[in-house]
Amino acid sequence: MDALRRCGALAVSLVATEEDAVVGHVAISPVSVANEAGWYGLGPVSVRPERQRNGIGALLVSEAVKRLEESGAAGCVVLGDPDFYGKFGFTHDPNVTYADGPPPFFQVLSFRQERPKGAVFYHPAFGE
Repeated sequence: MDALRRCGALAVSLVATEEDAVVGHVAISPVSVANEAGWYGLGPVSVRPERQRNGIGALLVSEAVKRLEESGAAGCVVLGDPDFYGKFGFTHDPNVTYADGPPPFFQVLSFRQERPKGAVFYHPAFGE
């Protein structure tokens, strides 16, 4: 996250706190897909192990997606559990792919009717 932050490439970065201690974090950064503007990648999402399964991750994802949509973004992609991310509207689309993302775990959420078709590439700082 530090590399994305240094590059100014964090579109959304939220933390959850309890008694002034950080217990969770979610980040969203830009991606490129088929030369379409306004697409973003959700992740990572993290919650302290002892606080997992208490809805913190769901609240973080819900708020992050809401803020992204309100910003005018076209959509978002995520690599993760379809059962979890499906609750937020993410679905697998075979026309939107990620090299390391096996179907159905690579998913798309479009805020507009149209969806791009093609391979997704994360910001170069994402892997740093």
